[in-house]
Amino acid sequence: MMNGEIMFLENFKPLFKLLPEVKTPIHRQDFNEKLKWTAIVLLLYYFLSEIPLYGLSQAAVDQFAQLRAVMAGSFGSILTLGIGPIVTASIVLQLLVGAKILKLDLSQHEHKAMFQSTQKILAIIFTIFEAAVLVLTGSLVAIDQSYYPIMIGQLVIGAILILYLDEVVSKWGFGSGIGLFIAAGVAQTIITGTFNFLPASVASSTASGILPAFIQSIVGGAPNFTILIPLLATIVVFLMAVYGESMRIEIPISHGQVRGHGRIRGSVGKYPLKFIYASNMPVILTSALLVNISLMTSVFQKLGFPILGEVSGGRAVSGVALWLSTPNSYTVLFTNPLRVLVYAIFFLGCCVLFSWLWVEISGSLNAREVSKQLYNSGIQIPGFRSSKRQLYQIMSKYIPALTILGGLFVGILAFIADLTGALGGGTGVLLTVGIVYRLYEEIAQEQLMDMHPAIRKFLGD
Repeated sequence: MMNGEIMFLENFKPLFKLLPEVKTPIHRQDFNEKLKWTAIVLLLYYFLSEIPLYGLSQAAVDQFAQLRAVMAGSFGSILTLGIGPIVTASIVLQLLVGAKILKLDLSQHEHKAMFQSTQKILAIIFTIFEAAVLVLTGSLVAIDQSYYPIMIGQLVIGAILILYLDEVVSKWGFGSGIGLFIAAGVAQTIITGTFNFLPASVASSTASGILPAFIQSIVGGAPNFTILIPLLATIVVFLMAVYGESMRIEIPISHGQVRGHGRIRGSVGKYPLKFIYASNMPVILTSALLVNISLMTSVFQKLGFPILGEVSGGRAVSGVALWLSTPNSYTVLFTNPLRVLVYAIFFLGCCVLFSWLWVEISGSLNAREVSKQLYNSGIQIPGFRSSKRQLYQIMSKYIPALTILGGLFVGILAFIADLTGALGGGTGVLLTVGIVYRLYEEIAQEQLMDMHPAIRKFLGD
């Protein structure tokens, strides 16, 4: 019998059916077709990010500049909101499912479809809310009040386009649209931040790119090596992230049921558990939470109750909002070390919390589900009795620890990188490495299966 929470969501089924949906391909896609759709969506994303927001004043300041790369948005364009509403909807649903307020079993197809439809509706609701907040609170300064409805409409359209482009990539391309957009935005920021020879403003003659600015300082007879710190920080974060992605625990396994394809009964292999077990989702969710705190700060300030602090010139200047704003310069360590400490504790705590929630709620990553999948595949651990309970006991020794340590690792890396002012934001670089690494693995696997159809048949694809 279906419980009350599911019955509650059942009431929204007529609304779910009204939502446009990207159809899942009914045929097996080859490598070239997936690559084509991924490239098309990427080009559309870049094109949309260049469409200016009609009615935006030249005095507008990006309130979320420090988290812009993570949100995959382009300030001043119709994609200003980026993936923010999508991730916010994901946070809300994860917390509801994690707290058992919504008792959804995501291993069941019907419950998973209900979860995805609910998330899409919430994303649209948050899109309208965030667009209205940015415009009505003055975070996005309009030329005059008559442009408010037009600007809100443009922001909503841009965010909904991102929502469906993400769905196209997830079903027809490689990886996910959210990951693709983050990587595209960060890559663009790194390239322009490194090589742009144009000055940052009309009043300045210094190039905005790090390498041209450093060359200018050498030519001027006063080499300024501090200019290179963000670039060096970016390289270090990149290498550390790659190292973290390559770390894994390999559990010896034996397979006593598979025959053929060169494998014999009782063959031995290894089951890898990645150190960064929850991927980059904890950092994405934490960053989205910080964006929403900043949004609510603007709302309360506009209403005359600045209980979260005040924002001026697009930056938090007091209260909780200031303490939870990303310190993007190592100089803050000397001017306000307590603020850095408070932010670090909050940021790392959220990364660990969201890492645990993501693994427990995903429906396929927690110890119970992994052991169930291995048992159903006929896999056992050499030297142990073949049972689902035994597999669960072994997996529960590793997966919870990897979940916490992996979430803490990505949090520390992102925090340190942000503190050093890494290009694209330390968080953005960290996410991009993880996204590109997984995209490479998926593309390599797809190519291998196209070259050897027997492998695809063996994997049940």
